[in-house]
Amino acid sequence: MRTIEIFSAGCAVCEDTIRLVNSLACPSCEVTVLDMKQSSVAKRAGELGIRCVPAVVIDGKLANCCTGRGPDEATLKAAGLGQPT
Repeated sequence: MRTIEIFSAGCAVCEDTIRLVNSLACPSCEVTVLDMKQSSVAKRAGELGIRCVPAVVIDGKLANCCTGRGPDEATLKAAGLGQPT
């Protein structure tokens, strides 16, 4: 099972990313949306090096697309989204 975490602030761009990830996710992908307004989520985001949202973490690793700019389909797929483990 592939674990996908979406760090979100509830904004329109975050909602677009949630829809994108859900549309690309494979049947064995476990997608979780995390609310950055919760202190425990914000702390975990900091530990992962997340500097802006939305951000996508795949199997515990921040997707390359989320290190400086927003998520994009090609980079998420290259990170393994939509592919069973």
